[in-house]
Amino acid sequence: MSEEADKMFASLQEKTGKSRADWVAIAKASGEEKHGKILNYLKKEHGLTHGFANLVTLAARAAISGERDGDALIEAQYAGKEHLRPIYAAVADFIEGIGGDYEIAPKKAGVSFRRRKQFVLVEPKTKTRVDIGINLKGHPGTDRLKPVGGMCTHKVAVTAPGEVDGELRGWISAAFAEAG
Repeated sequence: MSEEADKMFASLQEKTGKSRADWVAIAKASGEEKHGKILNYLKKEHGLTHGFANLVTLAARAAISGERDGDALIEAQYAGKEHLRPIYAAVADFIEGIGGDYEIAPKKAGVSFRRRKQFVLVEPKTKTRVDIGINLKGHPGTDRLKPVGGMCTHKVAVTAPGEVDGELRGWISAAFAEAG
């Protein structure tokens, strides 16, 4: 786990009296294996905020399936590109602020944000650029929002956190709504 995750688990223990191991055991005892189901269980049955529920869910899924910890996957994506990590943080923070149910699925090359279907994919592509894949079926695209094939219908190339602006947040919000 990252230092940030360790701090969050310490804060969660302070608030609830339960350790990381306790919360992972609670999540595993839910009988759920999918990220969104575990997340919702922790929020509804145990009153955790989205951030804490996501933290516990990532740790529990790693324990259940033996997959690498989500934070470790994200850290590996940005190795040598640490200056681009705030772009990912800006997107993730915005999506969390939208509210509602969604799943975060870190993979080797990027992080997928899903509801009923994937709506955003954040991938550090080069040492200077992060691609934000967005699913906006039927949108013609713009000079900035490029139509592409594959898992996402469009892509926006971002080189600085300030480029996660109102226009990009609008497209993300629309994709979030469409995926619900």
